[in-house]
Amino acid sequence: MPGAGVASPLLLSLSSSSSSFLSSSATSFLPPPSAAVAPHAAFRTKAAVSVLRALRAEAATLPVLSFTGERVGEVTLDLKSAPPSTARAVVHRAIITDRQNARRGTASTLTRGEVRGGGKKPYQQKKTGKARRGSQRTPLRPGGGVVFGPKPRDWSIKINRKEKRLAISTALASAAVAEDAFVVEEFDEAFASGPKTRDFVAALQRWGLDPKQKAMFFATEFDDNVRFSGRNIGSLKMLTPRTLNLYDILDARKLFFTPAAVDYLNSRYGASVSDDYYTDDEDDGEEGTTAEAAQGMLKDGLKQQVIQGEMIQGAKTLKMVALSFHKQDVQSQTNDDQQLIPFTG
Repeated sequence: MPGAGVASPLLLSLSSSSSSFLSSSATSFLPPPSAAVAPHAAFRTKAAVSVLRALRAEAATLPVLSFTGERVGEVTLDLKSAPPSTARAVVHRAIITDRQNARRGTASTLTRGEVRGGGKKPYQQKKTGKARRGSQRTPLRPGGGVVFGPKPRDWSIKINRKEKRLAISTALASAAVAEDAFVVEEFDEAFASGPKTRDFVAALQRWGLDPKQKAMFFATEFDDNVRFSGRNIGSLKMLTPRTLNLYDILDARKLFFTPAAVDYLNSRYGASVSDDYYTDDEDDGEEGTTAEAAQGMLKDGLKQQVIQGEMIQGAKTLKMVALSFHKQDVQSQTNDDQQLIPFTG
Protein backbone atom coordinates (compact mmCIF):
# COMPACT_ATOMS: atom_id res chain seq x y z
CA MET A 1 0.00 0.00 0.00
CA PRO A 2 1.44 3.40 -0.88
CA GLY A 3 2.56 5.23 2.18
CA ALA A 4 1.76 2.35 4.53
CA GLY A 5 4.60 3.35 6.82
CA VAL A 6 3.45 6.94 7.37
CA ALA A 7 0.74 7.69 9.90
CA SER A 8 -0.37 11.21 10.73
CA PRO A 9 -2.21 12.37 13.86
CA LEU A 10 -5.15 13.15 11.62
CA LEU A 11 -5.51 9.51 10.59
CA LEU A 12 -5.27 8.30 14.16
CA SER A 13 -8.25 10.47 15.01
CA LEU A 14 -10.12 9.47 11.87
CA SER A 15 -9.56 5.76 12.40
CA SER A 16 -11.83 5.83 15.46
CA SER A 17 -14.69 7.41 13.52
CA SER A 18 -18.01 5.57 13.25
CA SER A 19 -18.16 6.13 9.48
CA SER A 20 -17.71 3.03 7.36
CA PHE A 21 -15.54 5.10 5.04
CA LEU A 22 -12.95 5.62 7.77
CA SER A 23 -13.34 2.71 10.17
CA SER A 24 -13.64 -0.30 7.85
CA SER A 25 -10.74 -2.66 7.25
CA ALA A 26 -8.26 -2.01 4.48
CA THR A 27 -8.49 -5.47 2.91
CA SER A 28 -8.69 -4.95 -0.84
CA PHE A 29 -11.47 -6.55 -2.84
CA LEU A 30 -9.44 -6.25 -6.03
CA PRO A 31 -8.15 -9.47 -7.55
CA PRO A 32 -4.46 -9.99 -6.69
CA PRO A 33 -2.04 -9.48 -9.58
CA SER A 34 -0.50 -12.88 -8.90
CA ALA A 35 -1.30 -15.97 -6.89
CA ALA A 36 1.81 -15.56 -4.73
CA VAL A 37 1.27 -13.93 -1.34
CA ALA A 38 3.97 -11.75 0.14
CA PRO A 39 5.33 -12.93 3.51
CA HIS A 40 4.46 -9.61 5.12
CA ALA A 41 0.90 -9.49 3.71
CA ALA A 42 -0.68 -10.33 7.07
CA PHE A 43 1.27 -7.56 8.78
CA ARG A 44 0.19 -5.08 6.12
CA THR A 45 -3.46 -5.99 6.65
CA LYS A 46 -3.27 -5.46 10.40
CA ALA A 47 -1.25 -2.27 10.31
CA ALA A 48 -3.25 -0.67 7.51
CA VAL A 49 -6.09 0.37 9.82
CA SER A 50 -4.13 3.31 11.24
CA VAL A 51 -3.21 4.65 7.81
CA LEU A 52 -6.55 3.99 6.09
CA ARG A 53 -7.54 6.74 3.68
CA ALA A 54 -4.37 8.77 4.24
CA LEU A 55 -5.31 12.38 3.58
CA ARG A 56 -2.28 13.50 1.63
CA ALA A 57 -1.63 15.13 -1.73
CA GLU A 58 0.09 12.57 -3.91
CA ALA A 59 -0.66 10.88 -7.21
CA ALA A 60 -2.16 7.41 -7.00
CA THR A 61 -1.96 4.64 -9.58
CA LEU A 62 -5.26 2.86 -10.10
CA PRO A 63 -5.55 -0.57 -11.76
CA VAL A 64 -7.75 -0.86 -14.84
CA LEU A 65 -9.96 -3.96 -14.97
CA SER A 66 -11.87 -5.36 -17.91
CA PHE A 67 -15.50 -6.45 -17.76
CA THR A 68 -14.32 -10.01 -17.17
CA GLY A 69 -12.20 -8.95 -14.17
CA GLU A 70 -8.76 -9.13 -15.77
CA ARG A 71 -6.18 -6.42 -15.09
CA VAL A 72 -5.42 -4.69 -18.41
CA GLY A 73 -3.50 -1.57 -17.38
CA GLU A 74 -3.06 1.35 -15.01
CA VAL A 75 -4.09 5.01 -14.84
CA THR A 76 -2.89 7.86 -12.66
CA LEU A 77 -5.23 9.88 -10.47
CA ASP A 78 -3.50 13.09 -9.40
CA LEU A 79 -5.92 15.20 -7.36
CA LYS A 80 -5.49 18.22 -5.16
CA SER A 81 -5.67 17.32 -1.47
CA ALA A 82 -5.72 19.32 1.74
CA PRO A 83 -2.71 19.05 4.07
CA PRO A 84 -3.11 16.60 6.97
CA SER A 85 -3.32 19.44 9.48
CA THR A 86 -6.50 20.85 7.92
CA ALA A 87 -7.94 17.92 5.92
CA ARG A 88 -10.19 16.74 8.73
CA ALA A 89 -11.65 20.20 9.25
CA VAL A 90 -12.22 20.79 5.53
CA VAL A 91 -14.00 17.48 4.98
CA HIS A 92 -16.03 17.85 8.18
CA ARG A 93 -17.17 21.36 7.29
CA ALA A 94 -18.20 20.28 3.78
CA ILE A 95 -20.17 17.23 4.91
CA ILE A 96 -21.95 19.20 7.63
CA THR A 97 -22.87 21.84 5.04
CA ASP A 98 -24.28 19.23 2.64
CA ARG A 99 -26.31 17.46 5.30
CA GLN A 100 -27.64 20.64 6.86
CA ASN A 101 -28.60 22.19 3.52
CA ALA A 102 -30.62 19.05 2.77
CA ARG A 103 -32.99 19.85 5.64
CA ARG A 104 -36.31 21.20 4.44
CA GLY A 105 -37.02 23.15 7.62
CA THR A 106 -40.80 22.68 7.36
CA ALA A 107 -41.40 21.25 10.86
CA SER A 108 -44.03 23.35 12.61
CA THR A 109 -46.09 23.17 15.79
CA LEU A 110 -48.87 25.32 17.23
CA THR A 111 -48.58 27.31 20.42
CA ARG A 112 -51.51 27.60 22.81
CA GLY A 113 -52.42 30.86 21.13
CA GLU A 114 -52.59 29.22 17.70
CA VAL A 115 -54.55 26.07 18.61
CA ARG A 116 -58.23 26.33 17.75
CA GLY A 117 -60.69 26.49 20.65
CA GLY A 118 -60.00 26.89 24.34
CA GLY A 119 -61.83 30.18 24.76
CA LYS A 120 -64.30 28.84 27.27
CA LYS A 121 -63.30 28.06 30.82
CA PRO A 122 -63.79 24.28 31.28
CA TYR A 123 -65.25 24.53 34.77
CA GLN A 124 -65.52 27.00 37.58
CA GLN A 125 -62.51 28.21 39.47
CA LYS A 126 -63.43 26.83 42.90
CA LYS A 127 -65.58 24.19 44.63
CA THR A 128 -64.59 21.34 42.28
CA GLY A 129 -61.67 19.81 44.13
CA LYS A 130 -59.64 19.86 40.92
CA ALA A 131 -56.82 22.06 39.79
CA ARG A 132 -57.89 25.38 38.33
CA ARG A 133 -57.91 25.57 34.57
CA GLY A 134 -58.69 28.45 32.27
CA SER A 135 -58.44 26.74 28.87
CA GLN A 136 -58.47 23.30 27.29
CA ARG A 137 -55.56 24.30 25.05
CA THR A 138 -53.00 24.55 27.80
CA PRO A 139 -49.72 22.76 27.04
CA LEU A 140 -50.38 20.53 30.06
CA ARG A 141 -53.29 18.80 28.32
CA PRO A 142 -53.39 16.52 25.24
CA GLY A 143 -54.38 18.50 22.17
CA GLY A 144 -53.06 21.71 23.64
CA GLY A 145 -50.29 23.95 22.40
CA VAL A 146 -46.60 23.08 22.29
CA VAL A 147 -44.08 24.99 24.36
CA PHE A 148 -40.94 25.99 22.43
CA GLY A 149 -41.85 23.70 19.53
CA PRO A 150 -40.21 23.83 16.09
CA LYS A 151 -41.20 26.49 13.61
CA PRO A 152 -40.33 26.71 9.88
CA ARG A 153 -36.81 28.03 9.43
CA ASP A 154 -33.97 28.12 6.94
CA TRP A 155 -31.21 25.70 7.94
CA SER A 156 -28.94 26.44 4.99
CA ILE A 157 -25.35 27.51 5.59
CA LYS A 158 -22.74 28.64 3.13
CA ILE A 159 -19.34 27.29 2.22
CA ASN A 160 -16.74 28.63 -0.17
CA ARG A 161 -16.77 26.96 -3.57
CA LYS A 162 -13.04 26.28 -3.53
CA GLU A 163 -13.30 24.75 -0.07
CA LYS A 164 -16.10 22.45 -1.21
CA ARG A 165 -14.09 21.31 -4.24
CA LEU A 166 -11.08 20.72 -2.02
CA ALA A 167 -13.12 18.51 0.31
CA ILE A 168 -14.35 16.36 -2.59
CA SER A 169 -10.90 16.03 -4.12
CA THR A 170 -9.40 15.22 -0.70
CA ALA A 171 -11.92 12.41 -0.14
CA LEU A 172 -11.30 10.95 -3.62
CA ALA A 173 -7.51 11.20 -3.27
CA SER A 174 -7.55 9.54 0.16
CA ALA A 175 -9.59 6.63 -1.21
CA ALA A 176 -7.16 6.22 -4.10
CA VAL A 177 -4.12 6.26 -1.79
CA ALA A 178 -5.74 3.66 0.47
CA GLU A 179 -6.26 1.35 -2.55
CA ASP A 180 -10.03 1.57 -2.19
CA ALA A 181 -10.53 2.69 -5.80
CA PHE A 182 -10.02 1.19 -9.23
CA VAL A 183 -11.03 1.73 -12.85
CA VAL A 184 -13.17 -0.45 -15.11
CA GLU A 185 -13.28 -0.33 -18.88
CA GLU A 186 -16.40 0.79 -20.69
CA PHE A 187 -18.86 -2.09 -20.82
CA ASP A 188 -21.93 -0.61 -22.49
CA GLU A 189 -21.83 -3.25 -25.22
CA ALA A 190 -22.16 -6.00 -22.60
CA PHE A 191 -25.72 -4.78 -21.91
CA ALA A 192 -26.64 -4.00 -25.51
CA SER A 193 -29.33 -6.68 -25.51
CA GLY A 194 -31.10 -5.14 -22.51
CA PRO A 195 -30.76 -4.43 -18.78
CA LYS A 196 -29.92 -7.35 -16.53
CA THR A 197 -29.26 -6.82 -12.82
CA ARG A 198 -27.96 -10.37 -12.41
CA ASP A 199 -25.18 -9.72 -14.95
CA PHE A 200 -24.26 -6.47 -13.18
CA VAL A 201 -23.99 -8.23 -9.81
CA ALA A 202 -21.81 -10.93 -11.40
CA ALA A 203 -19.55 -8.22 -12.82
CA LEU A 204 -19.19 -6.66 -9.35
CA GLN A 205 -18.12 -10.01 -7.97
CA ARG A 206 -15.58 -10.47 -10.78
CA TRP A 207 -14.12 -7.06 -9.88
CA GLY A 208 -13.69 -8.22 -6.29
CA LEU A 209 -16.62 -6.30 -4.80
CA ASP A 210 -19.14 -7.64 -2.34
CA PRO A 211 -22.66 -6.67 -3.54
CA LYS A 212 -23.73 -6.31 0.10
CA GLN A 213 -21.13 -3.64 0.83
CA LYS A 214 -21.56 -0.05 -0.24
CA ALA A 215 -19.80 1.05 -3.40
CA MET A 216 -19.83 4.08 -5.67
CA PHE A 217 -19.65 3.92 -9.46
CA PHE A 218 -18.69 7.25 -11.07
CA ALA A 219 -18.92 7.84 -14.81
CA THR A 220 -19.36 10.86 -17.04
CA GLU A 221 -22.58 9.34 -18.41
CA PHE A 222 -24.45 6.06 -18.19
CA ASP A 223 -26.07 4.07 -20.92
CA ASP A 224 -29.75 3.41 -20.18
CA ASN A 225 -29.30 -0.35 -20.02
CA VAL A 226 -26.34 0.02 -17.62
CA ARG A 227 -28.27 2.44 -15.45
CA PHE A 228 -31.35 0.20 -15.36
CA SER A 229 -29.16 -2.80 -14.48
CA GLY A 230 -27.47 -1.11 -11.53
CA ARG A 231 -30.24 0.94 -10.00
CA ASN A 232 -31.84 -2.09 -8.31
CA ILE A 233 -28.67 -2.76 -6.32
CA GLY A 234 -29.29 -1.00 -3.02
CA SER A 235 -25.64 -0.86 -1.96
CA LEU A 236 -24.46 0.75 -5.23
CA LYS A 237 -24.50 4.48 -5.95
CA MET A 238 -24.17 5.43 -9.62
CA LEU A 239 -23.07 9.06 -9.88
CA THR A 240 -22.33 11.47 -12.71
CA PRO A 241 -20.55 14.85 -12.61
CA ARG A 242 -23.96 16.42 -11.99
CA THR A 243 -24.73 14.30 -8.92
CA LEU A 244 -21.23 13.86 -7.44
CA ASN A 245 -21.35 14.69 -3.75
CA LEU A 246 -19.16 14.25 -0.71
CA TYR A 247 -21.59 12.17 1.36
CA ASP A 248 -21.79 9.29 -1.15
CA ILE A 249 -18.00 9.32 -1.51
CA LEU A 250 -17.46 8.96 2.23
CA ASP A 251 -20.30 6.48 2.65
CA ALA A 252 -18.94 4.04 0.05
CA ARG A 253 -16.49 1.29 0.96
CA LYS A 254 -15.13 1.03 -2.59
CA LEU A 255 -15.00 3.49 -5.47
CA PHE A 256 -14.63 2.58 -9.13
CA PHE A 257 -14.57 4.81 -12.19
CA THR A 258 -14.51 4.66 -15.94
CA PRO A 259 -11.44 5.96 -17.84
CA ALA A 260 -13.41 8.99 -19.00
CA ALA A 261 -14.38 9.72 -15.39
CA VAL A 262 -10.72 9.64 -14.32
CA ASP A 263 -9.86 12.14 -17.05
CA TYR A 264 -12.70 14.34 -15.84
CA LEU A 265 -11.52 14.20 -12.22
CA ASN A 266 -7.94 15.07 -13.21
CA SER A 267 -9.14 18.01 -15.28
CA ARG A 268 -11.61 19.20 -12.65
CA TYR A 269 -9.87 18.50 -9.34
CA GLY A 270 -6.31 17.85 -10.46
CA ALA A 271 -3.31 19.19 -8.59
CA SER A 272 -2.26 21.23 -11.65
CA VAL A 273 -5.69 22.89 -12.09
CA SER A 274 -5.73 26.56 -11.09
CA ASP A 275 -8.39 27.69 -8.64
CA ASP A 276 -9.06 30.76 -10.77
CA TYR A 277 -9.90 28.65 -13.82
CA TYR A 278 -13.56 28.44 -12.90
CA THR A 279 -15.37 31.74 -12.58
CA ASP A 280 -18.30 32.57 -10.36
CA ASP A 281 -20.63 32.47 -13.36
CA GLU A 282 -19.93 28.78 -13.89
CA ASP A 283 -22.64 26.27 -13.14
CA ASP A 284 -21.43 24.32 -10.12
CA GLY A 285 -24.41 22.01 -9.86
CA GLU A 286 -22.50 18.76 -10.09
CA GLU A 287 -21.32 19.15 -6.52
CA GLY A 288 -24.73 19.93 -5.14
CA THR A 289 -27.67 17.78 -4.16
CA THR A 290 -31.28 17.63 -5.23
CA ALA A 291 -32.32 19.37 -2.02
CA GLU A 292 -29.98 22.28 -2.71
CA ALA A 293 -31.33 22.59 -6.25
CA ALA A 294 -34.93 22.59 -4.98
CA GLN A 295 -34.03 25.11 -2.30
CA GLY A 296 -32.39 27.34 -4.90
CA MET A 297 -35.48 27.15 -7.10
CA LEU A 298 -37.65 28.03 -4.11
CA LYS A 299 -35.48 31.04 -3.27
CA ASP A 300 -35.53 32.15 -6.91
CA GLY A 301 -39.32 31.87 -6.94
CA LEU A 302 -39.64 33.90 -3.74
CA LYS A 303 -37.23 36.48 -5.12
CA GLN A 304 -39.29 36.70 -8.31
CA GLN A 305 -42.44 37.19 -6.27
CA VAL A 306 -40.76 39.98 -4.31
CA ILE A 307 -39.67 41.66 -7.53
CA GLN A 308 -43.18 41.39 -8.97
CA GLY A 309 -44.63 42.77 -5.75
CA GLU A 310 -42.23 45.71 -5.86
CA MET A 311 -43.15 46.37 -9.49
CA ILE A 312 -46.87 46.32 -8.65
CA GLN A 313 -46.29 48.59 -5.66
CA GLY A 314 -44.25 50.93 -7.85
CA ALA A 315 -47.00 51.02 -10.47
CA LYS A 316 -49.56 51.86 -7.80
CA THR A 317 -47.33 54.64 -6.52
CA LEU A 318 -46.90 56.10 -10.00
CA LYS A 319 -50.65 55.95 -10.52
CA MET A 320 -51.27 57.81 -7.26
CA VAL A 321 -48.71 60.46 -8.23
CA ALA A 322 -50.34 60.87 -11.64
CA LEU A 323 -53.78 61.25 -10.05
CA SER A 324 -52.38 63.82 -7.64
CA PHE A 325 -50.93 65.88 -10.50
CA HIS A 326 -54.20 65.56 -12.37
CA LYS A 327 -56.17 66.87 -9.39
CA GLN A 328 -53.77 69.79 -9.06
CA ASP A 329 -54.22 70.63 -12.75
CA VAL A 330 -58.01 70.49 -12.47
CA GLN A 331 -57.95 72.69 -9.35
CA SER A 332 -55.68 75.28 -11.01
CA GLN A 333 -57.90 75.33 -14.12
CA THR A 334 -60.97 75.91 -11.93
CA ASN A 335 -59.27 78.80 -10.14
CA ASP A 336 -58.36 80.41 -13.47
CA ASP A 337 -61.97 80.16 -14.70
CA GLN A 338 -63.25 81.79 -11.52
CA GLN A 339 -60.88 84.70 -11.96
CA LEU A 340 -62.15 85.35 -15.52
CA ILE A 341 -65.84 85.73 -14.44
CA PRO A 342 -66.71 89.54 -14.49
CA PHE A 343 -68.16 91.11 -11.38
CA THR A 344 -71.74 92.40 -11.85
CA GLY A 345 -72.72 94.03 -8.61
